[in-house]
Amino acid sequence: MANTAAPATDVATTTKAAFGRDFAASLVVFLVAMPLCLGIALASGAPPELGLVTGIIGGIVVGALSGSPLQVSGPAAGLAVLVFDMVQRYGLAVLGPVLILAGIMQFAGGALRLGNFFRGVSPAVVHGMLAGIGAVIVLQQLHVLVDSSPLSDGLANLSAIPATFFGSEDSIMPALTVGLVTIAAMIGWEKFKPASMKLVPGALIGVLAGTAVAMIGGLAVRRIELPDSIIGGLTLPGPQTLTMMADPAIIGLALALAFIASAETLLSAAAVDRMQDRVQAKYNKELSAQGVGNFLCGLVGALPMTGVIVRSSANVQAGALTRTSTILHGVWILAFVALLPFVLAEVPTATLAGVLVITGAKLVKVSEVRHLFGRYGALPALIWVATFVLVVTVDLLTGVVVGLALTVVELLPQLRGMGLRIEESQPAADEHVIALSGKATYLSINKVAAMIDRLPGQGHVRVDTTRVKFIDHTTSELLGDALKRCRQRGCTVELVSGGAVQQQPLVAAIA
Repeated sequence: MANTAAPATDVATTTKAAFGRDFAASLVVFLVAMPLCLGIALASGAPPELGLVTGIIGGIVVGALSGSPLQVSGPAAGLAVLVFDMVQRYGLAVLGPVLILAGIMQFAGGALRLGNFFRGVSPAVVHGMLAGIGAVIVLQQLHVLVDSSPLSDGLANLSAIPATFFGSEDSIMPALTVGLVTIAAMIGWEKFKPASMKLVPGALIGVLAGTAVAMIGGLAVRRIELPDSIIGGLTLPGPQTLTMMADPAIIGLALALAFIASAETLLSAAAVDRMQDRVQAKYNKELSAQGVGNFLCGLVGALPMTGVIVRSSANVQAGALTRTSTILHGVWILAFVALLPFVLAEVPTATLAGVLVITGAKLVKVSEVRHLFGRYGALPALIWVATFVLVVTVDLLTGVVVGLALTVVELLPQLRGMGLRIEESQPAADEHVIALSGKATYLSINKVAAMIDRLPGQGHVRVDTTRVKFIDHTTSELLGDALKRCRQRGCTVELVSGGAVQQQPLVAAIA
């Protein structure tokens, strides 16, 4: 019998090459993550060490357990607004009980295989929520940009901007100079960086530029304050934690945080899947891993975490092949905090605010609402706008709840005969045929997601939707993205729609 095993030297060479790529990618992710961990803690109204601890746990622990190996987890801008509001109302002590409960909910959600449910959350709600969060972060950090303190909500921060910039007796110019240099350096780097240094993150360049200006000019600006020991900044659970965990208000906050963190994580995981074909996400496993991470963050009173697209995309673009890169980036954060904390003490808070102004602005993608309106009509665009406006003017939870409620309106005319049937066959070894009939909506998302997970990596895929009477924008986007990924992996994709008007958005989605 022929020996088909690969030679040991080939395996060793392959393993060594993979580790080399993961090692290099981990350094890139570390450089992206450090300013974001610090800045998001600032935006959350929490001490900076709490953001670093979340980054360490997200890298080392969640990286080892993740169902999306190339996704990077850590403190997220998408949760900063919710956390800031919680801290303002209840104090930092609320982080422990809320995250312990949220972590348990997420772990249970993964164990109960609810990961696919979050794949069915309307893109209009998700992108409207992220845009609203981005706008609130910008309005909040404009105050920090001049060493002032942000207020509790978007409207309050907006109305207070004139007084912050023009009504203070103290000079705002030192801090403003540092912040504007940071912003200019980030924008300039992204626009003009040489191809040989394309992996060097703009956030790092911005922080270095802002810090250098403050140091060289001897500017009297606020700087990051870290405790002598990062462990000293952590809060272990006590009797008060158990008492707070029984409070219905705290349980409600935990439920909201678990839902939003899970949706953002799985949206990011799907985006990572679209970026590469090296490894695909296992959504339920990823959800449980996030639960473990947030539970541990709750035990030490750190910030909540999600899978984050900025760090994840940096990881993919840097060529990471396995979870080793994600784990190592957490090790580098831990080593930096343990060995070089005095470096962080020189970083002005205004430079972190500059990083967050750019980060928040990037979340406000007006192109998303144009896309929804152009492809699906007025209702999904209205859902985006309503979610965005309410997140900015009221709060994050209200915006998301109203957005989800509005998605029901899309289904009201379709209540009769609400059901979807999926038939799959394989007429030939290299051919996969899928026939859909009925109404494809987010209520059938588990069926659709399971079918997507069975799509082959090669050959010919034929999708027959001639008997589909209705398809909502959520399912159309999900299925369209899946078929495009299938094509990118090398499949040929054929969509048979019969030219029905209601199926035109799906045809456009995979064009």
